[in-house]
Formats: sequence, structure tokens, C-alpha cells
Amino acid sequence: MRRLLTILGIFLTTLSVDARNLDSINHIFAPFTTEEIIIDGEASERSWAVNSSTAQDFFQNFPYDTSYAVSKTIVKVLQDEDNIYVFATLYDTSSKDFVVQSLKRDWSYPRSDAFVVSFEPFNDYNNGFSFGVNPYGAQREGLIENGGNGGVGTAWDNKWYAQTKRKNGYWTAEFQIPLKSLRYKADLKKWRINFARNNLKINENSTWYPVPRVLNIAVLSHMGKVEWERPFGKNGFNAAFIPYVTGAASRDYQGANTTETKPNVGFDAKIVLTSSLNLDLTVNPDFSQVDVDVQQLNLTRFNLFFPERRQFFIENSDLFARFGFRQIRPFFSRRIGLQDGQVLPIVAGARLSGKLGTKWRIGAMNIQTARQASTNSPATNYSVAAFQRQVFTASNIAGIFVNKWVQDLDTNPGYNNTVFGLDYNLLSKNNKWRGKFFYHQSLNNGKSQEQGEAHASWLMYNDINWFAMWNHEFVGKNYNAEVGFTPRIFIRDDAVGITYRQSYWRLEPEIKRRFYPKSKVINSYEIGLYNSTYADTSFTINDMVNSLFGNFQFQNSARIDWSYRMRNVLLYYPIDITGNSGNFAAGRYLFNEARLNFQSDRRRPFFYTVGGIVGDFYSGSRTSLTAEANLRVQPKAIFSLSYRREDVNMPSPNQSTVLTLIGPRVEYNFTKKWFSTLFVQYNTQSENMNINARVQYRFAPMSDLFIVFSENYLPNTTQFMGNEDFPFLSIKNRALTVKLSYWFNS
Repeated sequence: MRRLLTILGIFLTTLSVDARNLDSINHIFAPFTTEEIIIDGEASERSWAVNSSTAQDFFQNFPYDTSYAVSKTIVKVLQDEDNIYVFATLYDTSSKDFVVQSLKRDWSYPRSDAFVVSFEPFNDYNNGFSFGVNPYGAQREGLIENGGNGGVGTAWDNKWYAQTKRKNGYWTAEFQIPLKSLRYKADLKKWRINFARNNLKINENSTWYPVPRVLNIAVLSHMGKVEWERPFGKNGFNAAFIPYVTGAASRDYQGANTTETKPNVGFDAKIVLTSSLNLDLTVNPDFSQVDVDVQQLNLTRFNLFFPERRQFFIENSDLFARFGFRQIRPFFSRRIGLQDGQVLPIVAGARLSGKLGTKWRIGAMNIQTARQASTNSPATNYSVAAFQRQVFTASNIAGIFVNKWVQDLDTNPGYNNTVFGLDYNLLSKNNKWRGKFFYHQSLNNGKSQEQGEAHASWLMYNDINWFAMWNHEFVGKNYNAEVGFTPRIFIRDDAVGITYRQSYWRLEPEIKRRFYPKSKVINSYEIGLYNSTYADTSFTINDMVNSLFGNFQFQNSARIDWSYRMRNVLLYYPIDITGNSGNFAAGRYLFNEARLNFQSDRRRPFFYTVGGIVGDFYSGSRTSLTAEANLRVQPKAIFSLSYRREDVNMPSPNQSTVLTLIGPRVEYNFTKKWFSTLFVQYNTQSENMNINARVQYRFAPMSDLFIVFSENYLPNTTQFMGNEDFPFLSIKNRALTVKLSYWFNS
């Protein structure tokens, strides 16, 4: 532990202070107006005409980042007591049709012509807000977290208004962003800001403040400044009350085979305590309208990770969820209210999150779930507390405390599982250096155990030519994060049906070099080396991957990725990895595989991705095929079909198997208020076919009517609702839910 702290101290001293001080080269002034601004996509008000401060002369981000943009864009900003207004004029040099993904909210920025404004209202380089539109006026809003290095999280929703107009040779976009929808530092004269435009007609991505093409256009390290004529003061009392009512009918054909009907009511509430601190409340929340999880085939020995999609857990989620690493998470919100894919009733929850001053960020959450006899789930209380303290320009020190209290046990008192720890998150001002160093400890009923800790160090350098990374991890076998996600410490002996825990070390270096040829076909290519080595505490390797990899990025946005991997795996106990092949014998396996993936030009109405894996698989062989085809009938419809097939050929006594996953999907958007989705998933590994159909009507801002229908079938059986005339499907369950919610503002 002392050695780890010494190494950490060296990194803090030598790397946290950025060597280059990048001053803003872009500045825009936002005059104050008392004139009523009508959001209609027209700059007809006098306030727009007399505002002479503009953001223009955008820089390319793609295909190059060393020149001004070909597409001319001019942006103006205004303010009044309660709102921020943005008006953009976006000129075209091409008469081609716009490339538009859909009319549905929260479309993908890389796949659509778009204009986006990003705010960073604390000047802390860590968190911000993003608002955008496509040329047809479909809106997109999201949270910028982790300095913007992970892009924009569009699961966050809030009230704001936008209109566009498409004209001969250009289009316009006009925004009204209420201050009530933002969290900001009061009385700050300048905010950090950037504007981005994606013009897929000519395949050009550009930003007002230049962003290198190796970075996401939403990164907060590369932003200009907006100066407010009148700095915004503290928000007055502001609350949103969002009640809902649902009616659901369901039938379990493999159980009681009777139809159950269930009405339900509940609400969410958002209370702004200060301009930067928010209180969220929920009572009997319902998540029936949440997108269904995209199924996966699992050819690993470990559980798969599925992202959080429920709205209550989204805002400021990074404050709780960014601790640890992807597979060493002390807190994972999907552990609350979900068990093995089944929904558990959440009685109520409260979350306080936001900024205190300019340096501190805090969060606290408490959620209570009810007992559910059908799944043998006890009543449980979850408490989470976290803080961040900014250090240097963009780095921070963060702490977390997670407690799970299982209440209605046969034993008395209940059971507590606790995890606490510290993280140091390194981010240099120019975004070239990033890192994380953490130490976490778990307790069971207040007592620690030997090897009950987890720690890691990760350091990354990234510039226009080079990427280099180093990572170490250690997870003790008694590190027990029951509200987290730590799949690799578990080893299951299928022969006797017992789950064991095992400590492990991991080392993970990577290096790659990028090249930019003078070519009309290839935009860039890269080649690299990667290693991931897992070992037990005696440093016996139990899982190692050595990989040579690379890619080609074409000027038309097509892409080829390739890799050659050498695997070294030690199975401590027999295990059935595919789920259909029988137990693989314990022992060490050396095998290799080659991977190739091609993605076509996404700007075309029909685009596709196809890839494959060929090689050995433990003592057998594996051939894998993945494909996805998309047809865009813009701006209203997208038809897509995903396909994955795994052929695993094994020698006796194991069985060869073929696993298939097929997922057709149709999205049809009647207007900017009416949306529909039909999603079918057929998975032979889980022996399930799922149908999920959803209609959404947004009849008022942030107020919706949902109609959701779902069915699950057991494929490859001889009965269908008791009728042998249907030899391929047997129904498991069926449900229809209608949900109505309305957003009341104070």
C-alpha cells in the first residue's frame, strides 16, 4: 500500500500541472435584451439585428483539423433574465439532400447534419451541457461528463425550445434555453462555450474553437468564451413535478396462465435548491417506457455489462458511477430495482447533487426497495454519498461511500455491505494526459476482511500522432461490492455448482501510432500493440491477450478495423462457456484468432457493417459473423437488421454448437411529436425471442403518452399456446402497458 501511494504521489507531482497554457482565442459577447424573442427560426427581432458580436470562421475537425471550414456558419447569442438565446445561420456549398437520421429526439450527432452548442458554466473543465438540432428541427440535449472525453450522454432530458428553417443555400436554427434547465455558477461573467456543425453533405465536421480530430467535438478542454452583459444571478425557487399514471395487463403462459391487470401511480420531482444544486425525488417510479436492453451473445466466462437507461439515475450520474473502472465499479445503479432482468419495486428515492462553490461537487442518494415474495427479494435500502474536489486546472480528488442494508432477513439485525474509497482523476488542460488512481475497501456488517480491497492506476497520453496507455489493477477475493460490478473475482465450478472468489492482478499496456497520408481515398490509418494480462496472487497467468491491431479511416467516412489476437487462458475448473457445448476441461489453453470489420459510408441512405472472426477457440475452433444493415428513409424512418452467428466446433466429448442472434428494428416517426419503434430479438443462446413495440406521443414539452407492448417466446419447441399447428414458437409471457406523464413547472 505504501509503495502504491508513493507511485501515486510521483504521478500527481509530475503530471497534473499542464505544461501548456492554452488561452482562449475565441470570444463572443451576449447582449442583454428585454425584447420578446419568438422562437421561429427567423432572426426578425431587432435584438438579433443590432447584435454585432458573432462566432464564425469555424475550424475543421474532420476530414482535417489544420484549416478553416468550407461550410460557413455564423452564430449569435442573447440573454434575458431567464433564458439564453442562440441563433445560427448555416450556409451550404452543396445542393445535395440533407443527411438526417430521424425526427426522433436525441438522434446521433455523427450520423446527422446538425448544429450544436455546448456550455461549460463552471469553468472547471469537467461537466457541461449540450443542445443541438438537425435541419428538420428535431432536438437533442445531453450532459457532458468526464471533460467530454466520452462524448455526450443523451439519456438526460430537460425543457428547452428550438425551431429551424430550411432555405435556398442555407438553413437557420434558433434556440431558447431556460436557465431553469441548467446548473451554473451564479454571477460568473464568462462561461466557456463552443459551437459545432456537422455537414455530411460534404462530409465536414467543424467547430468554432478548434478541436483536434483525435478528440470528441464536445471536449471541454477546447472551448471559447461567452461574456454575458449581465451575469446570471441565483435562480429563484424552481421545481418540476412529474406525475404519471399507468395501466398494465400481463399474462404468464408458463405460470398461472391468467391475465393480471395493474394500475399504478407515482411521481418524480426536481427541486432546484440553488443555481448549481439540485434535489431529485421519486415515489413509486415506473420505468415501463425505457428502451429494452439490446441482447448479446456471451462467449466469455463472466457477466455482461448493460448500461443504465432509467431517467431518475441519469442526471449527475457520473458523480456516482465514475468511481473505479468498467469492471471494478463500487456503485452500479442497475443493482437497484433490477434482479436477473426482473423489475423490483422501488418505494421511493431521493438524490441531492450539484456544485458547492467553484471547487466542490457533492452527491447523496437514498433509495428504498420493497420486499417481493415472487422473486424472494428482501426489502433493501441503498445509500450512496460522493464528493469531488477540483485540483489544479481540470483534475479532481473524489470520494465515495456505498451502503446496502438488507432489512427483512430471518436473522436480526439486518445485513450491511459497505464500500468506500478515494479516486484521483487526472486531466490535463490540453486533454493530452488523462489518468485515474484509486483505492477502495469493502466491509461486511462493518468488518473488513483480508484481501477486501481494490486498487488501480491508469495513465494515458494521446496526441495527434501517438496514443500510449498503462494500467494496473488489483481486486482482492474478499472485495465485495454488492451494489457494484466486479465480474472477474468470481469463478464457478460447474462440476459441483459452487461459486468461488479469487484475487487477481491485471497489467494492460497499449501503444499505437497514427498516420495521415496525402490521399483522396484514405484519411488516416493507425497500427498498434495491446496486451492484457490477468494473474492470481502467485502471478500465475490465468488470462492473457496479445494483439496486433490497426484500422483505416476513409475520406467518405467508411472504415476498416483489423486485429490478430493470441490468447492464453487457464481454466481452474470445468465450465460450459457457450452454454450449449458441455463443460470445457480444466487446464491451460493457447489459441489465436483474426478479426476484420468493415463499416460503409454512413451518409448514404443504405449503409452497413460486416465483420468476422476466424481462429481457434480453446481446444476447438470458432467462426463468427456479424452484420448490420440500415436503410434510412429520411427524415421519418429507419429500418435496420442486426445479425450475429457463432459457429463453435469442439472435439469430443464437447459438443459443437451454433449460436444465433437476430434483431430487426423499425423506427417510424410520424412527426416531431409522434414516434414508434418495433424491435424483435431472437437469441438461441438464451432460448428467447422478444418482441417490443412502443408508441410515444409528446403532447407537451417533456410530457408523454406511451403505449408499450411486449412478448417473449421460447423458440424451437413443438407447441404454440397449446396448438401443435405452430411448431416453432411457444409463448412465455405477454404484456401491454399504457403510461401518461406530465411535466408541471413552478
